[in-house]
Amino acid sequence: MTTVAVFGANGFIGRNLCAALTAKKYHVISVTRANYQEHIGKHYDIVINTAHPAARFWAKNNPEKDFQETVQKTADIFYKCTYEKFVQVSTVSARCQLDTVYGRHKLAAENICNFGNHLILRLSSMFGNGLKKGVLIDMLNGQKVFVNGESRYAFASVDFVSSYIASHLDLKGIVEVGAINTISMIDIAKYLKTDIEFEGAMDVQEIENPDPVFPDAKEVFRFLDTMKK
Repeated sequence: MTTVAVFGANGFIGRNLCAALTAKKYHVISVTRANYQEHIGKHYDIVINTAHPAARFWAKNNPEKDFQETVQKTADIFYKCTYEKFVQVSTVSARCQLDTVYGRHKLAAENICNFGNHLILRLSSMFGNGLKKGVLIDMLNGQKVFVNGESRYAFASVDFVSSYIASHLDLKGIVEVGAINTISMIDIAKYLKTDIEFEGAMDVQEIENPDPVFPDAKEVFRFLDTMKK
C-alpha cells in the first residue's frame, strides 16, 4: 500500500484530501501542527504539502510571517523528508497575482520543487463544507468585498478538487485544477439578491488548460443555497 503523508491535514483542502486519498486506498499519514515534529524528516512514498496560509490580506500585512509559513516551511518539508514524489498544493495566485506578497510567496514555494517527477497543483477558489472565510463567506454575511466586482473566479467544490487530486497523483509539472469556466462577483451578488460593496483591483483567475471533466463554476450557487438555509 502506498504511504502518503499530507502536511497541513487539518486545513480546508488538507482534511478533504485525506478523506479522498483514504477512499482511493492510500495509507494516509495526517500531519498537523500537533504532530509535525513527529513526522518531519521521515520517509514516505508520496509527500503532499498543503501546510501554508491561504489568506491574501494576512500575507500583505504579515509578509515575513507569510514567507516563513509558505516558503520556508515548504523548504523544510521538501529537504528534510525523503520520498519518491513531492506534491505541492498551491494556488492559481502563483500565476495571476504576482503583484501581491501572497502570489509571490506561493510562486517562490513552487520553485523549490518544480523539477523532476514532482507535481505542483495550482487550485482555484473552492467552496464546500468547512469553508469559514473568503469572498463567498463575506458575501453571504453582506460584508464588503475587497476586489473589483467584475473579478471572476473558477469556483469548484473542495470535494471535486480533492477527488481529482487523489486520482491524478501520477501527473507531474504544474497542473491547474478548478472549474472549467469562471463566474463574476457581481453575478454571485445578484444571485444572492444582496447589495454588496466592492472595492479593489480586478482579479481574473481562469484555469489554464482545464481538463474537460472540470465542473461548471455555477455549481457554487448550490453551495450558496445550502449556506442560506
